[in-house]
Amino acid sequence: MNQAVEHKPQDPAGKKIAAYEAFKGSSFDADREIYSKISATTARQLIDSFIVPIRSGRAWKIPAGHVCRITTPEGPQVGDLNIWNLHNPREKFWASRTRQLHAAHVTTFDRLWSCLPYLRPLVTITGDSLVGRMRDSSQGRVHDLLGTRCDPYINQMLSGESFDYHCHSNLTRAIMPHGLTESDVHDVLNVFQMTGLNEDDEYFMLPCPADKGDFFEFFAEVDVLCALSTCPGGDLSQWGWAKNHDGDPMLETCRPLGVEVYKITDSSVLDKWKPPELAKYASLHGLRMPEFRG
Repeated sequence: MNQAVEHKPQDPAGKKIAAYEAFKGSSFDADREIYSKISATTARQLIDSFIVPIRSGRAWKIPAGHVCRITTPEGPQVGDLNIWNLHNPREKFWASRTRQLHAAHVTTFDRLWSCLPYLRPLVTITGDSLVGRMRDSSQGRVHDLLGTRCDPYINQMLSGESFDYHCHSNLTRAIMPHGLTESDVHDVLNVFQMTGLNEDDEYFMLPCPADKGDFFEFFAEVDVLCALSTCPGGDLSQWGWAKNHDGDPMLETCRPLGVEVYKITDSSVLDKWKPPELAKYASLHGLRMPEFRG
């Protein structure tokens, strides 16, 4: 049974309490027994794998109940991730609500939520090799939901130059073979990206802390279409506004990313897992439909 959660702005020690808290057993609260079992199982069959070259994008499908791993095969590199319901692209990843429900930087057992009116987890994070490197001395953290994708419009506005391989453009090209367009690209999860807010509440980025062979892994709760861009900023150690001509220092920091999709071959691993339901709200936002009166 759903239980109301009383919100208190501070705990007795003075720590500010998260505004969005969930009762135990709600869909916000991933069952750690289930997802730990999914993370730990070696009963996996690789069904798809590929490399996303530098400054490019790729889209791929993941069936519900499968695991996807994003890797850094050659070293640190930031990736911008979009997710849609495979059968209904209007249901797509909602970065800001995920940030409110979990954190501004996500990791194992956090879930990536879909937009209204669907509001359910599209995927649940089951593995993250950067857990021990999630925070640095300047309070930067990894797997960022504070920022969004780089794009050619802001590049033109701030630098006066045109560049065609920003993450927004890479994602746009990647999804076109799947019948989607630029308008379907949405706010991203910045995988492997370290960010934070400075003392003036301004967004900052730090060099990617990933090493060769690191990974970020998630479990598909529904059939999804994913798209990933290898950020033109590379590992962000030389961040600046990208250029189409020679002399771009970021190019030397760019590396590919790897993607692997696995089928879980031991059915007992998923015995207790159930696909998430759509949000239960089914009213009409206070509207009353008119009735014809003859």
